Amino acid sequence: MSSDNNSPVIEVRHLIKNFGKVEVLKDIDFKTYPGDVICVIGSSGSGKSTLLRCINMLEVPTGGQILFNGSNIMDKHTKVTEYRSKVGMVFQQFNLFNNMTVLQNCLTGQMKVLKRTKEQAEAKAMKYLAQVGMDPYINAKPHQISGGQKQRVAIARALAMEPDVLLFDEPTSALDPEMVGEVLEVMRELVRGGLTMIIVTHEMAFARDVSTRVVFMDKGVIAEEDTPEVIFNNPQNPRTKEFLARFMQDKD
Repeated sequence: MSSDNNSPVIEVRHLIKNFGKVEVLKDIDFKTYPGDVICVIGSSGSGKSTLLRCINMLEVPTGGQILFNGSNIMDKHTKVTEYRSKVGMVFQQFNLFNNMTVLQNCLTGQMKVLKRTKEQAEAKAMKYLAQVGMDPYINAKPHQISGGQKQRVAIARALAMEPDVLLFDEPTSALDPEMVGEVLEVMRELVRGGLTMIIVTHEMAFARDVSTRVVFMDKGVIAEEDTPEVIFNNPQNPRTKEFLARFMQDKD
C-alpha cells in the first residue's frame, strides 16, 4: 500500500515490550507521517532504543500493533527482511562487516534483498557514498577508517536501500566528540532532502534544530510529545522540565 501525506507511514498502537517480568515499553502510541523528523529523547533506560528495535522488528513486541503504510507488520505473514529494506536502521556501533570493503558493505543488502545486479547496486552505492563524503574510501576496510567515517558508511549503506523511513539509534554516542559534528551534518542534509526519520539521540541542540516533533520518553512511556519549540522552551510535563534542566546543566 502506498502512503499519502495524510496517512501515517508508521503507526505504533498500544505497544508493549516486556523482558521477563520487566515492562520496558508500556502502552506506546505514536504516528510518523511522510517527511517527519521525530527525535526521541529521554534518560538512559527510558525505553527509547527498545522502541526503535521493536519498530525494526529486532525485538518482537509483547503486545500492541505496528502499522507500516496501514499493514500490521506483526502479522506472521510479514516478510521481515523486505520490511527492513523499507524501514532502514543505523546503529550506535555501525554494524559494518569488517571483512568487507566500504563499497562491498553497501552492495550486499541491495543485491540480496532488492535483487539488484552488481552494476545497479554499485551505481546506488557510489551515489550515496558520495553524498556522505565517503566515495574516496571505497576500497578501505572498516578498521582503516575513523568512527565518524564508519558511521557515514553505515548511513550510505542504509540509504542505498532507498528506504521509506530511516531509524537512527543514538548514531553519535559511540563517537569521539570531534567526529560527532560530521555525522550530524550528514543527517542535517538528509533532513533537508525530506527523508522521513526517527532518531534516538542525546544531541539536544540537534533535536531542537531538525525535528518536526520531539518525543520525550520516561520509564517506558511517552511522557510528552510536541514541537521542538514547546518541548525545549515550554515543556508541560514536570519530568521533561527536570530532564532538560539537568541536560542543559551538563552541557554548561
